[in-house]
Amino acid sequence: MDLATLIGAAAGIAVVTLAVVRGGSLSDFVDPYALAVTLGGTVAATLIQYPLPRLRVALKSLVSIVRPNADDPRQVIETLVGFAERARREGVLCLEEDADHAEDPCLAKGLNLLVDGTGESELRAILEADLANLEARNRQGAGLFETMAQFAPGFGMLGTLIGLIQMLRRMESPAALGITMASALLATFYGVLLANLVFLPVAGKLKVRGAEAVLRRELIMEGILAIQAGDTPSLLREKLSSFLPPEQQTARARAHADEEE
Repeated sequence: MDLATLIGAAAGIAVVTLAVVRGGSLSDFVDPYALAVTLGGTVAATLIQYPLPRLRVALKSLVSIVRPNADDPRQVIETLVGFAERARREGVLCLEEDADHAEDPCLAKGLNLLVDGTGESELRAILEADLANLEARNRQGAGLFETMAQFAPGFGMLGTLIGLIQMLRRMESPAALGITMASALLATFYGVLLANLVFLPVAGKLKVRGAEAVLRRELIMEGILAIQAGDTPSLLREKLSSFLPPEQQTARARAHADEEE
């Protein structure tokens, strides 16, 4: 499991729980009806906005927020450099076996197209289409939870308004006004809590995971095209290293210098 997600979730729950129990008890903040209005309304509005196929795609992406970080892009670069070295020694056809054993579907597809002798323009078009589809799926996943974050406070306010209306209709019992008012405000509490501790953080983590997946896919695409063009392994390494963040480029250069020594 991704450690940052675990720590963040635990810290958020701990902070809210501490604030709640400091002036009362957890039972004071439990109201199934308020939660039903807030969460149920949010889910209902999201279902209206998103078609079911898109919902399924977005929900499947949830797995990525608890998985450990994707492969180090520097390792992906070294893998592609190894393919380039083999292709220069033995020819492109030797990569067919690597394609059969590749765990990444994009890498396997790219190597198979390369081995089949696909032209440069066709190969680039196919890989770019796959990349565009990946980016679209990533946007859908993050967009779903951003939408839920927008709806949740509004439905929390709706739950509060319902509670206030019911309270004002029962003014004949002043002793119960405080309890009724507190119950009504819980819906707003739930809406703010869900939006800021669940939906927005999940959307943000999906964007981070999506950016990591896109970087990996870009490295694979450019690496396959460079191997097809006959670039030397050292040139390929330098080309792909330009995709890395500055700190990773520095670390890679330092490690490469140590290897040469």
